Amino acid sequence: MSDGTATTTTDLDVRLEKHRVELTGYCYRMLGSSFEAEDAVQDTMVRAWRSYEKFEGRSSLRSWLYRIATNVCLDMLTAGNKRARPMDLTESTPLAQAALSPRPDHTWLEPMPDSRVLPTVEDPAEAAVAKETVRLAFMAALQQLPPKQRAVLILREVLAWKASEVAELLGTTVASVNSALQRARATLAEQQQPGSDAAASDPLDDEQQKLLERYVAAFEGYDMTALTALLHEDAIMTMPPFDLWLTGVEDITGFMTTLGAPCAGSRLVPVQVNGLPGFAQYKPDPDKGGFSPWAVQVLEISEGRITGFHCFLDTQRWFPLFGLPLRLEAEADQVEEGV
Repeated sequence: MSDGTATTTTDLDVRLEKHRVELTGYCYRMLGSSFEAEDAVQDTMVRAWRSYEKFEGRSSLRSWLYRIATNVCLDMLTAGNKRARPMDLTESTPLAQAALSPRPDHTWLEPMPDSRVLPTVEDPAEAAVAKETVRLAFMAALQQLPPKQRAVLILREVLAWKASEVAELLGTTVASVNSALQRARATLAEQQQPGSDAAASDPLDDEQQKLLERYVAAFEGYDMTALTALLHEDAIMTMPPFDLWLTGVEDITGFMTTLGAPCAGSRLVPVQVNGLPGFAQYKPDPDKGGFSPWAVQVLEISEGRITGFHCFLDTQRWFPLFGLPLRLEAEADQVEEGV
């Protein structure tokens, strides 16, 4: 390989890499899976690299990459699998009937660190839309759309592409794109997704920051009275991969003091996840001492209360994704959030 070719290859790698975060955000919205999204982007990059000589520059490199990524995602979605949250699959279970029944990984909508899907943008409004559209409730709503409607809605409403640009990308007409967008909007309007009213300022305002500080103190102290004061009366708790979900303060705190009692004395480390505040939970390890990873918690907040409390328990997958250690020593009350 000549020096000139090597330089060109390096330049192309750099140009492609600049789009990785936004493409990951796009594929994540399409697929609902953190790891499938990253696989889709890697496949997109490999396809782009291999076929770059055929890229004639009739569109921008960014548009070309989105076309490739869309085709990759549509291929991956042909199996028809819809990622879901526990409340999309079953009715709420009273605490007295609570049973921890796991479902396969491919069932669940997966959490994602903000840093992997939210590119840095200067426009606050654009940043707000990006955050809102990776929240669990919006992601769950997207899963109800057929794949091509999903692509149209994301490209038009989230990424603000023109109808003509989307039509060119999908190889269809503007009329077809507008029709798909109308149907997608109608489907979303019919659904009232739990958590759709979740809101978090960027950065968190004083009230929200104080709420989180009180939550950490209540959870680490396992103080159910203090926790009750922070939870909305209709708060929801989920724990994928288990399909059990609980609603209401009494059942949530009741679960935490019975089946969830081993979580007493946990430590929480802040993370930014799905456009919302969250925590990595480390549970006391009675055998080795210190703390072992237990869950990535995603909190939904509305009107000064916690309305959603979602615990993703597959820590061997989630903690490395967030750049978090798989152990905390007893004397370490805090670790730096993973980047």
